[in-house]
Amino acid sequence: MVEPEERPSVAGKRLGAPESMGISTLEPGQRPPTMPPGRQVSIRVQMLDDTQEVFEVSQRAPGKVLFDLVCAHLNLIEGDYFGLEFQDQHKMTVWLDLLKPILKQIRRPKNTILRFVVKFFPPDHTQLLEELTRYLFALQIKHDLACGDLTCNESSAALLVSHIVQSEIGDFEEVQCKQHLLNNKYIPEQDALMDKIIEYHQKHVGQTPAESDYQLLEIARRLEMYGVRLHPAKDREGTKLSLTVAHSGVLVFQGHTKINAFNWSKVRKLSFKRKRFLIKLRPDLNSNCQDTLEFMMGSRDCCKVFWKICVEYHAFFRLFEEPKPKPKPVLFTRGSSFRFSGRTQRQVIDYVKDSEFKKVPFERSPQHSESPSAGQVMVNGQKQSLSLGQSPDGRQPSPLTSPLLTDAGFVRTDDEDEVRRKRFPADKAYFIAKELLTTERTYLKDLEVITVSFQKSVGKDEAMPDSLRNLIFANFEPVYKFHETFLKDVDQRLAQWEGRSNAHIKGDYQRVGDVMLKNIQGLKLLTAHLQKHSEALLELEQTCRSSRRLEGLCRDFELQKVCYLPLNIFFLRPLHRLMHYKQILERLCKHYPPTHDDFRDSRAFALTALADISEMVVQLHGTLIRMENFQKLLELKKDLTGVDNLAIPGREFIRLGCLSRLSGKGLQQRMFFLFSDVLMYTSRGMTASNQFKMHGQLPLYGMTIHESEDEWGVPHSFTLFGQRQSVVVAASSASEMEKWLEDIKMAIELADKYNDSSAEILSSSFTDSKSPEESNADQESEDDLSASRTSLERQTPHRGNTTVHVCWHRNTSMSMVDFSVALENQLSGNLLRKFKNSNGWQKLWVVFTNFSLFFYKTHQDEFPLASLPLLGYSITIPSESENIHKDYVFKLHFKSHVYYFRSESEYTFERWMEVIRSTTCSSSHIRSLSRKEPHVY
Repeated sequence: MVEPEERPSVAGKRLGAPESMGISTLEPGQRPPTMPPGRQVSIRVQMLDDTQEVFEVSQRAPGKVLFDLVCAHLNLIEGDYFGLEFQDQHKMTVWLDLLKPILKQIRRPKNTILRFVVKFFPPDHTQLLEELTRYLFALQIKHDLACGDLTCNESSAALLVSHIVQSEIGDFEEVQCKQHLLNNKYIPEQDALMDKIIEYHQKHVGQTPAESDYQLLEIARRLEMYGVRLHPAKDREGTKLSLTVAHSGVLVFQGHTKINAFNWSKVRKLSFKRKRFLIKLRPDLNSNCQDTLEFMMGSRDCCKVFWKICVEYHAFFRLFEEPKPKPKPVLFTRGSSFRFSGRTQRQVIDYVKDSEFKKVPFERSPQHSESPSAGQVMVNGQKQSLSLGQSPDGRQPSPLTSPLLTDAGFVRTDDEDEVRRKRFPADKAYFIAKELLTTERTYLKDLEVITVSFQKSVGKDEAMPDSLRNLIFANFEPVYKFHETFLKDVDQRLAQWEGRSNAHIKGDYQRVGDVMLKNIQGLKLLTAHLQKHSEALLELEQTCRSSRRLEGLCRDFELQKVCYLPLNIFFLRPLHRLMHYKQILERLCKHYPPTHDDFRDSRAFALTALADISEMVVQLHGTLIRMENFQKLLELKKDLTGVDNLAIPGREFIRLGCLSRLSGKGLQQRMFFLFSDVLMYTSRGMTASNQFKMHGQLPLYGMTIHESEDEWGVPHSFTLFGQRQSVVVAASSASEMEKWLEDIKMAIELADKYNDSSAEILSSSFTDSKSPEESNADQESEDDLSASRTSLERQTPHRGNTTVHVCWHRNTSMSMVDFSVALENQLSGNLLRKFKNSNGWQKLWVVFTNFSLFFYKTHQDEFPLASLPLLGYSITIPSESENIHKDYVFKLHFKSHVYYFRSESEYTFERWMEVIRSTTCSSSHIRSLSRKEPHVY
């Protein structure tokens, strides 16, 4: 045995550390499985960096033991994406079965080398949460390029190689780059592409190895041959084809061209019989395709190998949890007992996010060296001369071994967890930056509602004039593309901050002010587009008035799941987002004290960005106020019948809500709408549309108010005296009464400043020819409402979950200030939810906006699974008697409805409490007047 010497890995090196067994990927937080008794055998495993490791396992051990040892040795938390492959006795490349004994699969272990490679390729590399995992994927891409498995055009190949070179040697230096490319061959036709590779490499200055890996995977995942492992086959006509399996289903290739794809949702069953591989499809009434497809493969073993990997791919990407083992038959067996073993992708993602093992710091060296020579293997990082099957005496860290675990054990102790929490990430600025990331994801999805969904459903119809089409999409698409880049910048900075690159060690990336400054300066260039959004909303409304077809298309689009808010709100999203940026920057500036390590640079960036965004807010403030009011009038119009044109010039919405009207039949619940010129009252129609039918209107000009609780003997009642009629109403509580009185008095004062011409305008805004006096108590019974069809010739579909309906059912009211706050105080992120009588917590992506919580499985979902309107709800902290023994939990309750939500940190807990409280506590119109002053923002 020769003297061991240190050797860096091919593309990088982990920090050195004493030997550690790491953390088992299949047994989270536990020691690797206890080795079964019996004679030990040595198994050689070739890693993705071409080093070889020798592992000692019992001859009775199942494959899971060896795989766990490899992942534990690397401290690889996301090990489930990988597998061990080898050549069996028939020279076929197969995967090591984790449930079967190793020696029943590998007959001659001394002569067999297993390869640790990527097994499951996700469609999006951002689903890989650890930098180490992405680094290993990058090594796999590098290997596939070199051996010709990953084919692409010359431009893509040169770009891929340039990122690999940047990762290995750093910034471009011409002599070094050329010499490096001469010494290392990454693609078969590398010499012909040398100049193009060098050209691309020059553009990567300043890019870290982690960033290079990220870009490498971003390019590779878009290639048709990404993650493809071809299995030769023939169709019924004898045409040579290849089958492969991907996250989406089974694919058919001819050469290196994909000619067909069978999505998992269309596949009913996969099976094989001798050399025939069968795909049974679900019946499709719209297709003439046969329901069973047959392919001939080389042998039964070839069929079985491909069938197994299909079963595993389907389970890993489609199931929520590992399938349960089938019960053993009593007498006879039928079919294969093979099943997927391990965590599914969903379980892996949830485990990594929920566990304490957060983004293992990872440092590499740019040095490059050749692979180990023949007869030498890397035994835990030591170069050894070994004969086949020889075991090493000593074990040292491999280039990929984690330095974070101590010699003493396999699992972090409580003390180590406490140190880890204190060290990273403890800075409040990190959570502020994370809020920027999560809300930006939601914002980009909201922009897609206009730029993608609305354009696809409505924008291409001939009912939409070209001028309107250009006005909307020509001014939204540049904004969408800009924020698409902004989101990538923020996501990449958070990845660096969380320790997925070595930049966090220097502290260069533990800030976000510089990213915001750069992008806000770019956003200022889009001010002209932002100003056009209000014009687009106005033009759309006017066109809908004159085109019943376009109006119907917009109404149908609002019924789609992707349009989870009123369509008009999405037109205001870019203006609201400016407010969000300003709020985030203000919190960031307040966070940095003069003693903070990053005070000077970080606060300077944040303050400059804050000044820039404040300038934009002041510039667009007036537009936002007008458009919020206009949008609200358009939204209310859909809930009202009996009003021809609610959005008349000069009218401002102030408050809506429930009051009880006193008539000859007693107190009857009515929905009141207070505007700057009139108070309207309605009741809910017993129709398919659930619209509210207009009963009367009281012009505010000349109106007086008299508190009349003593006079009528009705608590919280007051009388409104108009020029033509008077109405006695009662609020549900003293606080509700105070809000209504305050807003009505303020509205009367404003109306008195103008002449009484507004009354003439009002009378013409109703389609009902009857005078207001004729719309009194004798015509307000619910029986009459059920027969009324005024203005319902084109009935809108059911609108039972709008803010108006929620206020009606929960007998409450909301002001325009509340609506504005609800739109401007948005929040997104992962929360754990628990029902009152349930035991477990469910992880959900939650979006708070427009008085509601919207629930998704992940932030990538196109539409919410459910929503929870919060009007009337109270938010508190659980009491001791509720036995919620968790940190950062808040409670939402309304009558008997109780929900618990758990956040990840103190900062996010406080933010959720803050934004929800801001909309569960109604405000008066006095605050709305101050909103018209730009300094409020």
